[in-house]
Amino acid sequence: MTAHEWTISVGEAETSAIYEPAEGASSPITFVCAHGAGGHMGDRGMLRQTAALRAHGFNVVRFNFLYRAKGSGRPDPMPRLIECTTAVVQRARTELATNVLLISGRSMGGRAASMLAADGFDCDGLFLLAYPLHPAGRPEQLRAAHLPAITVPVLCVNGTRDALCTKALRERAIATVRAPWTMHWIEGADHSFHVLKSTGRTDGEVLDEIGSVGEKWTAQWRGR
Repeated sequence: MTAHEWTISVGEAETSAIYEPAEGASSPITFVCAHGAGGHMGDRGMLRQTAALRAHGFNVVRFNFLYRAKGSGRPDPMPRLIECTTAVVQRARTELATNVLLISGRSMGGRAASMLAADGFDCDGLFLLAYPLHPAGRPEQLRAAHLPAITVPVLCVNGTRDALCTKALRERAIATVRAPWTMHWIEGADHSFHVLKSTGRTDGEVLDEIGSVGEKWTAQWRGR
């Protein structure tokens, strides 16, 4: 199978998405993956993360939020981000014969998907990459009030050097969550999952670790 590009209507606007199947054998697992505030569906981080996920058995749908589709660098308000995510997920359901649908993405994209899930949106799980628990340097402004309303399984991956996710605050926030929540910390990684040379690891190895953790997590709650 090859990649497919979609044009998706979001209200009166349109955005683009790309579906890429898992490498090797066909997979029943599809991950709708949104980009972060400063990124887009074709940025280097998204492309490398997509490749790692596909290597570990995920079909991936990546897409642009509407502000990126218009060439703007200023993120849309959260309701608009959620509306866009909803439209893309619904298109994925229509186009793809997938048994397991995961939603989320990197940073802001993951936050939008988590709020959608907290409102009861129908999905099988959340795969949060570098969830922005608070703005950099402002740990008192937590973005966690909606998390206890989530009911689907969650895998959240953050780096221990992530300036937008203080480890102690994250552990405190997930203590209030009733859904099955798996927290995976990447030692020495920052918000972009970049690691220093002193760790002895490459960024590629970190992305492969994320793909491997995602594969094992999905198999675990699916009973495989």
